Amino acid sequence: MCGRKTLTKDMESIIEALAVDEWEDSKNYSPSFNITPGQNSPIVIQNNGRQVKQMKWGLIPSWSKNQSVGYKMINARSETLTEKPSYQGLLNKHRCVVIADGYYEWKREGNRRIPYYIHTSEKPLLPMAGLWSTWTHSSGEKTFSYTIITTEARTTIRTIHHRMPIILTEENFSSWLDTEKVSVSDALPLLVPYQGDLDIHPVSPVVNSPKNNSPECILPANNRETLEMF
Repeated sequence: MCGRKTLTKDMESIIEALAVDEWEDSKNYSPSFNITPGQNSPIVIQNNGRQVKQMKWGLIPSWSKNQSVGYKMINARSETLTEKPSYQGLLNKHRCVVIADGYYEWKREGNRRIPYYIHTSEKPLLPMAGLWSTWTHSSGEKTFSYTIITTEARTTIRTIHHRMPIILTEENFSSWLDTEKVSVSDALPLLVPYQGDLDIHPVSPVVNSPKNNSPECILPANNRETLEMF
């Protein structure tokens, strides 16, 4: 699964890397080292070009009675997207790309859960495939929300967790976003485990708390221990 992620790059770097045409509500963006479910973060949709919108992590289907269901829908399994009513109607017109540059996963070792940070030095971002929805409150206020699509983890990740987010390559980024020209049947084969190089290292338990949001969250655990000696 993917339950925590990062987006540490500045806005200009993101716009350049993803060829963004419009960034809605850009004044509310700030880099984050610990993005948690329920928080807003920037998502790319296709809307007369590539548009970035702030959305809430945790999908709230338009037909939901309340927003609380979102915390149960932070991830969607790629294998069952066409079977679940919550996702079936979104695959055609509501595909999105979740902007991230890394994510966290926890490995169970005995009674302990060790946090790991997963990212890549190959490229500045790890764009993830997602689905989004609009939910309208009885007051008329709209909430935009999203879920991250996951798949079976590749071998290197499987030692930590059996699932991983769908990380999009430059080649399939545009196709996943283009709901006008790329059909659902053509988009689904894009949802495969990422084959590029991924950097993985254990980090401090400081990341366990959503209140902690600093570069310390992604610092390799052995580096942090070394720094504390001085």
